[in-house]
Amino acid sequence: MPDLFDAKLDRDLAAHAPLADRMRPRTFAEFVGQDEVVGPGTILRKAVEHDELFSIIFWGPPGSGKTTLAAIVAGITKSAFEQVSAVASGKDELRRIIKAAHDRRKLHGTRTILFIDEIHRWNKAQQDALLPYVEQGIVTLIGATTENPSFEVISPLLSRSRVMVLKRLEPEHLQRIVEQALGDAERGLGKFTIKVEPKAMRLLTTAANGDARTVLNALEISVTATRPDVKGLRLVTLKTAAEALQHRALLYDKKGEEHYNVISAFIKSMRGSNPDATLYYLGRMLEAGEDPLFIARRMVIFASEDVGVADSQALPLAVSCMQAVDLVGLPECAINLSHVAVYLATAPKSNATYAAYGQALADVKETLNEPVPLNLRNAPTDLMKELGYGKGYKYSHDFKPGAAAGEQQYLPDKLKDRQYYQPLKKKKS
Repeated sequence: MPDLFDAKLDRDLAAHAPLADRMRPRTFAEFVGQDEVVGPGTILRKAVEHDELFSIIFWGPPGSGKTTLAAIVAGITKSAFEQVSAVASGKDELRRIIKAAHDRRKLHGTRTILFIDEIHRWNKAQQDALLPYVEQGIVTLIGATTENPSFEVISPLLSRSRVMVLKRLEPEHLQRIVEQALGDAERGLGKFTIKVEPKAMRLLTTAANGDARTVLNALEISVTATRPDVKGLRLVTLKTAAEALQHRALLYDKKGEEHYNVISAFIKSMRGSNPDATLYYLGRMLEAGEDPLFIARRMVIFASEDVGVADSQALPLAVSCMQAVDLVGLPECAINLSHVAVYLATAPKSNATYAAYGQALADVKETLNEPVPLNLRNAPTDLMKELGYGKGYKYSHDFKPGAAAGEQQYLPDKLKDRQYYQPLKKKKS
């Protein structure tokens, strides 16, 4: 049983917890962003307010509010709340939780919410072990994951849960979170007189990349590192904010440019055959802490979209680069990325297949289910043969290369004269 020393320790830990933990919203009214998921009138909001909760999996990027929402739900509902981390827990802990949940339901009629943080880290056997208790209603599951649950959560568990997709927080959301922290004297920084320069605020809210925890941690460091002037004012400058973000964020966003602007400049520099600018933007992203696999994936897309058949070695080289990045990791994988980025930048360019597919797809959407020519259809039954399926088909290998193509129809009747692929055609940027 907790004694007075335990209570004192809990109060001390709470008082000295990081700002991001102290400012964790306790109600929907304090929560910022994700209006489509938890705004007034949403399914989740009504279910929680009427204590009719269903199993949920919150899927979203770091700092988007997954754990916070689980805590808010626990605070509002009349259910018992059990929280585990998938990284540190196993079947023994699950058995303990299930037994306690079963006893609560049997003795008091109380439901139990089981919150599993990073549920994607539980293997199939662990998820299988949980499934029967979710089905029976012994526990109501709330899972949190940064990974696509379609791939990381078993289908039976997924089918019994509702996936709620949380979006990356926007700079205006992060600014509201900062303002809440600056104005809260009990849990935040309101006991200090603080002014944040507009440029510093813009940097904090854009370089945090949508992560509320990151922006609050950087704000706390900035305020702590700033000495008050004679009037007691702490002025958080752009320089201080950049240092609090380990300076790397300033390299990525020193003129207010966002993540998408820099990756766009990187791609367009490769498209424009400028290896120098390509390397500059590559270095800028890596120094800012960008995920190198994200960059590698964009290069794989570029190899087909912009180089295409002008150099068919570009795609396998880009794929090899992505594999190398995954195997090697930072910092050495920067060499692999720069190698292939320069290759793509200096390679001949053709977007003929990209443009051709776009035109073909437009016809697909407009014409929908145009009948396939009879000569191209398979005829596995006598009835199909009687209806003319496969009749007149010319087997290409029986002709000189290319000859059969000109002697039979491949496209549906309404599209038979279409020509999508034009090797020399280029599309404007």
